[in-house]
Amino acid sequence: MRKVYLDNNATTRMREEVFDAMLPFCKDVYGNASSIHQFGRPARVAVDKARQLVAGLLGASSPEEIIFTSGGTESDNFAIKGVAHALAGKGNHIITSAIEHSAVLNASRALEKDGYKVTYLPVDGYGFINLDDLKSAITDKTVLISIMYANNEVGTIEPIREIGAIAKERGIYFHTDAVQAVGKAVFAVKGLPVDLVSMSAHKIYGPKGVGAIYIKKGTRIDAIMHGGHHEMNKRAGTENVPGLIGLGKAAELSGKEAPEEIVRLRKMRDYLCKGIASKIAHTRINGDPDRTLPNTANIGFKYLEGESIMLNLDMEGIAVSTGSACTSGTLEPSHVLTAMGIDAADAQGSIRFSLGRDNTKEDMDYVLEILPPIIQRLRDMSPLYEK
Repeated sequence: MRKVYLDNNATTRMREEVFDAMLPFCKDVYGNASSIHQFGRPARVAVDKARQLVAGLLGASSPEEIIFTSGGTESDNFAIKGVAHALAGKGNHIITSAIEHSAVLNASRALEKDGYKVTYLPVDGYGFINLDDLKSAITDKTVLISIMYANNEVGTIEPIREIGAIAKERGIYFHTDAVQAVGKAVFAVKGLPVDLVSMSAHKIYGPKGVGAIYIKKGTRIDAIMHGGHHEMNKRAGTENVPGLIGLGKAAELSGKEAPEEIVRLRKMRDYLCKGIASKIAHTRINGDPDRTLPNTANIGFKYLEGESIMLNLDMEGIAVSTGSACTSGTLEPSHVLTAMGIDAADAQGSIRFSLGRDNTKEDMDYVLEILPPIIQRLRDMSPLYEK
């Protein structure tokens, strides 16, 4: 059976080059990077190099603006809680959107329990926030705006430059969760009005359990992990040296290959979308068809339940998802799709196809061969389907 992995927004397969770079630090170079003896020094040199590589990928002005974390969730929590606590004397209001990743939404809800006020901006039918809504939501107590660069479920890319300009004009810190954007969009913090950026290694063919946050020099932020003097006193804990080496290598490769890979992925994604639209009736693309991640297609199949589609595809060797992997344990419809105004039944019938570097046009052809009869068979069993 052919196997086709189309769930790259959930995670990616680690590259061989990344694994090879990590391996010596899993076995032979085992010293603590904070130790100054001959066992620790090589680890420190390698971690410093990884920091430089991540800074280069993000376009940071200095490696010291990169703080390593355990991944995107910790980076999001660090940005939101760290800024909120650091600026508690200035204000207690945060602005985010209704379609953020659960790391941002739940970090914000946790602050609400501590007395903070949070505004969750609505989005339109394509997943975009309204800039006028953002301006109207700002108060003299607003200390942070956190809007994702690109949505993990539908791929919509928000107007980050315009959001950042509004934040800068009002003297408010701006954080963007760029976990899905790094490596899939033309992205660099240089010249972009952002103060904090989250990223994760396993979205760019690196290891799981490691990530980073860009913190612009001069940004006030409190640590949320307390212990030793690691990560320039911003994030305590013994460094995950093998993971950081993997992140650095993945960042290096992504920086070199992303421009061409973005074009290739967009062509394949468009080919898949056009093929589905021509072969299967009653479908719709969720999100903006143009201002979107080049690898992501969220497609609704009317009269059906997405989990049934996903399981039937899985039996044919095709891996897709019904939304974010971090919310896969719930039976509720996607909060992203419902926020976009899509009714619950149609939201439940949506599938996310997220392509990656291992995918080929032949993979897309296989999906276009397997998917239509699955949809027809399931619709024939559906009491909602009218032939």
